[in-house]
Amino acid sequence: MPKKIDHIAIAVRSLAEGEALLNALGFTCERQELIEEQGVRVAFFDVAGVHVELLEPLSAEGPIRRFLGDRLAVVHHLAFASNDIEAEMAALQAKGMRFIDPEPRNGSRGKRIAFIHPKSSASLLIELCQDVAVEQPKVVAPEIT
Repeated sequence: MPKKIDHIAIAVRSLAEGEALLNALGFTCERQELIEEQGVRVAFFDVAGVHVELLEPLSAEGPIRRFLGDRLAVVHHLAFASNDIEAEMAALQAKGMRFIDPEPRNGSRGKRIAFIHPKSSASLLIELCQDVAVEQPKVVAPEIT
């Protein structure tokens, strides 16, 4: 089961305004990404070892924009780090929890992600996310002759 918070995501109408607030609080943006398949632009800030992710909708029609409604910003989800996302999904499904997608999908920062359906988690959107291991090049020692 997850042991650590990976990030807290906040949906914002304007990434620039969200960044300005976090900058004023003394935090610096570490990374920005455009994730077209999810219809968002994201920015990550390290806040004492926990990341804050700002999510800006790319259009007025996307799910993040609908989630925002008339608000300028609102907490969207809480994400927990996973070492084995498939095993954790199976264990949670065995406990009766449902997931939005049947399989993990690609998320920001090269992670694999899966969202627990809010109907299974007291209306809180919870994400599991797993770092994808980067395959290291094989180093072959030269033969000694």
